[in-house]
Amino acid sequence: MENFDQLGVRRKFVSAIKEMGINTPTEIQAQVIPLLLKSNTDLIAQAQTGTGKTAAFGLPLLHKIDPKRKEVQGLILCPTRELGQQIAKQIFKFTKHSDKIFTEAVFGGAQIEPQMSALRRPTHIVVATPGRLIDLIKRKAVDLRKVRTVILDEADEMLSMGFKKELDEILSSLPAIQNKWLFSATMPNGIKNIVQKHLSAKAIKIEVSKKKQVNKNIDHQFLICEEKEKLHVLIQMLNSDPTARGVVFCKTKATAQTLAKQLQAKNIPTDAIQGDLKQIERDKVMRAFKNESLRILVATDLAARGIDVEGLSFVVHYQLPDKDEYYTHRSGRTARAGNRGISLALITSPEIKQIRWFEKTLGISFKQIRRSK
Repeated sequence: MENFDQLGVRRKFVSAIKEMGINTPTEIQAQVIPLLLKSNTDLIAQAQTGTGKTAAFGLPLLHKIDPKRKEVQGLILCPTRELGQQIAKQIFKFTKHSDKIFTEAVFGGAQIEPQMSALRRPTHIVVATPGRLIDLIKRKAVDLRKVRTVILDEADEMLSMGFKKELDEILSSLPAIQNKWLFSATMPNGIKNIVQKHLSAKAIKIEVSKKKQVNKNIDHQFLICEEKEKLHVLIQMLNSDPTARGVVFCKTKATAQTLAKQLQAKNIPTDAIQGDLKQIERDKVMRAFKNESLRILVATDLAARGIDVEGLSFVVHYQLPDKDEYYTHRSGRTARAGNRGISLALITSPEIKQIRWFEKTLGISFKQIRRSK
C-alpha cells in the first residue's frame, strides 16, 4: 500500500493527516488500518513507540465513532499523562476536516474536578490513565456503557507501572465492547494474561519486524570516548551549533539530574525530567522546553514516554539503553513530520558490541564520527 486512500481511510481524515506531513503509511499502519476498518475484531499488535501507532489505531477508531451520538464510544488507556495528552492532540488534528468528534484526556497527578467538569461536555472518546479512570468511574463522572472500542496503548508500560488490577477492573466492566485493540512493545507474561482473560481467542496478531520500526529519516551516529570525557564531548557538540535543540538520554535518575546541573553551569538552558519529579514540576519543565525557554531536555527512558516536541534536531544517548526498543523510542523523538534528525551515542570502546547489536536487530547503520580538535 502506498497511501492512506488505498488503506481505506476516509478522504476527510486523509486531508488532515497530509497537512500534518503524514503521507506514506508506516509498516504498522499499513498492516493494521485495513483490518480494523473492515470489521469489528480484537487485535494484538507488537510495535515500538515512535512507529506511528497513534494513527494506526486512531484513524480506525474515528471511523467507528458516530458524531451525532453525544456519548462516549471509544476508550484509550495509556500509561502516562504526556502520552495521553499527545494521543488526544493527534486525534483532534485528525478530525480537522470531519464532523466534530470530541476527545477528552484524563490523568492522575492533576486536580480531578476540572476533568469531571470537562466530561460533562459532549465527549466521544476518552483517553485515560487507568488509575484516574477508576477514580472517575467511582465518582460516576464518566459513563462507559456505550463504549464499543477500547484500546490499550503501551500495555507493557502500564503493567510495569503497576496498573494490572485497574486494567482488569476496567476491561471487566465494559458491557458493550465490540473491539479490543492491544498495542505493546513487548509481550511479557502479564500481557499474555490480559490477552487470555479479556481478548477473543480469534484475536488477530500482528508483530512488526524491529527492522521496519526505526524512522528512515534518522542518521545514527556514535562517538567513542572515555566515560570521564563524555561531558566535555557533549558540551563541544552543543556549542558547535547553538541553535540546535534536542533530548539527552540517561539510564538513571541520578545521572540525569547531575548532567542537567553540569550543562546549566555551562550556561546551556537545560533541565531534567525523571521519575522522582512531582507532576507539577514535570509540567513546568515540559512547558519551558516546548516554548523554547530550554534548549536541552535531559531525560530517563520511562520519564520520556509521550514526549512529542516538534523541531528537535537530535537526540544524544549519554548512556546507552539496555533494550533495543528503548533505542527506537529515544531516537524517535527527532526526525518528526518528515524532517531529518541525528541520533548520537556517546560510548566507551567496550560498548561498540552494543552498537553492532542495535544494527543487527533494528536493521540500521551507525556512522562513527570523530571528535573535533
